[in-house]
Amino acid sequence: MIDMKYTPFFGCMMTTKYPWFEAAVRRTLDKIGLELVDVDGFTCCPDPIYFQASDKIDWYTVAARNISLAEDLGYDLITTCSGCTATLSEANLALKEDPELKDRINARLRKIGREYKGTIEVRHAVTVLRDDYGLDKVAETVTRPLEGLRVAVHYGCHLLKPSRVMRVDDPNHPTILENLLKAIGAEPIHHEKTLLCCGRACMTNEIPENMVIDILEAIKENDADCMGLICPTCFDEFDLGQIILGRKFKKKLDVPVVYYFQLLGLAQGLSPEEVGLHMHKVKAKSLIDMVTA
Repeated sequence: MIDMKYTPFFGCMMTTKYPWFEAAVRRTLDKIGLELVDVDGFTCCPDPIYFQASDKIDWYTVAARNISLAEDLGYDLITTCSGCTATLSEANLALKEDPELKDRINARLRKIGREYKGTIEVRHAVTVLRDDYGLDKVAETVTRPLEGLRVAVHYGCHLLKPSRVMRVDDPNHPTILENLLKAIGAEPIHHEKTLLCCGRACMTNEIPENMVIDILEAIKENDADCMGLICPTCFDEFDLGQIILGRKFKKKLDVPVVYYFQLLGLAQGLSPEEVGLHMHKVKAKSLIDMVTA
């Protein structure tokens, strides 16, 4: 058994809106042998787009405070949301590389008795599976391979870019999600919109609406059974989003959207209810039928 410990950062959207994602992460990582050591006191990461654009020093300060809580335990901080990964990774790198910025932020943190030291790394949970445990270790936990399941891969934008900060994969030709899907027996479908942003950060309604529809239609054209992703914000945009857009544009948008750790849980023998599939707006009927047959 691999003996590694990590401090999890689940962010705000997952813990408040999609807690079954957190449950799926905890249950699946436990089966792999990854120990999560929780910390009290985390806040929002904060948001990597609007908050950062509003006041970057405040943004660094909140992020540094969160990282400092994990530093107290000494374990790397692992995230399960691409936006949280982006914020905490960028802040961590910037503060490590810029002593003057670090001193400025610590002057603020001293007012609340905190200090950012720069002693740990920030990583998305999928990179921990790939790099620390390995795909073979993931595959060893599979008791019900998802053979025959065609999963359209969606990377989103924050997981891969900027690549100097994220250090996850080749931003133009990533393979991490495809390989993790293969490890649980599923067939990854790389379609022409795989790397397109979900559109959540756009400031107008028309642009993200068209982006969501384009991605969903590309998935349907490739006969995928579902979309597989690793970001709760992207999930929000596609699951609830396609219900809203289907009604608005009178289109049949019925692509089930599934978080990777839910798929991993199913492959490990967990039930659809244990990973929260029944909570989705667009029901993954073919997937549920497959694992309950």
